[in-house]
Amino acid sequence: MLKPTIRQLEYAVAVADTGQFGLAAKRLNVSQPSLSAQIAELEFALDLRIFSRGRNGATPTAGGHEIIRRARQVLREVEDMVALSRNEGLFGGRLRLGVLPSVGPYLLPEVVRKLHVENPELRLVLKEESTLRLEDDLRSGRLDMIISTPEDHLGTHQVPLFTERLWAAVASDDPLAEGKSPLSLEDLQGRTLLTLDRSHRLSRIVHMLAQDSGATVLDDYQGTSMDAIRLMAATGSGIAILPHIYTATEARRGSDVALRPFKKGLVERKLALIQPAATGEPRYGTEVLAHALKLEAEKLMKG
Repeated sequence: MLKPTIRQLEYAVAVADTGQFGLAAKRLNVSQPSLSAQIAELEFALDLRIFSRGRNGATPTAGGHEIIRRARQVLREVEDMVALSRNEGLFGGRLRLGVLPSVGPYLLPEVVRKLHVENPELRLVLKEESTLRLEDDLRSGRLDMIISTPEDHLGTHQVPLFTERLWAAVASDDPLAEGKSPLSLEDLQGRTLLTLDRSHRLSRIVHMLAQDSGATVLDDYQGTSMDAIRLMAATGSGIAILPHIYTATEARRGSDVALRPFKKGLVERKLALIQPAATGEPRYGTEVLAHALKLEAEKLMKG
């Protein structure tokens, strides 16, 4: 019985990434006939058509998507094995890390700086995406690990990082700007809330908050960033609901909005360091990264 080779798996992943046999061959520095022959052998060995060929290029078939996902997993394990034999340090010297845009710019800069100083051989590739896109990229193998909300990534290995309260940002002339005490659900009754689009867990949290409090979410405006919804709040368009990590950094640098926390335990968001459960034991370096993230989050939220 024929078995797939590492080379064939590399070729298949390259075709899936580029969408074309020609571009995949160019990326791998091989001839297109050679690459096509290897893909044909792989499909014969698996008795499965992996790609549909057409004028617009090559796209994975229904069964091909799962083959590509598993191929990425195998190749990642091979990379880790080789890196381990060469003593290349944390994560085998390379980590593709996905992170929510409402977390990454505020939590990661100092963590990345320290990791680089202590592990100069580590190549860290960062990608900011919505909750849904992070899930897709983790499952497909495009990302090795993500920092996201644990309830949105079932069947994965998760290391809890921290839980953050959410804050309300209002215009300086808003009645809520005058108070100091934490907000309750009653404070939001009849008000308009601002948040990101529905591909983010934060949006779903805000919609549930609106339902519980009698508020409404401004559906004809869906912010693309924390800064965008904060600026909308500054104009009096509504109340921006912001994570603590964000308010501890960006929002406190300016005076365009007034910030009020919610009562403890009323509305919050959990974050975790997440990787595919199929990888078995957490990758070497997971504890180091998780510890660094926890310390930085604790420092920011105390500030």
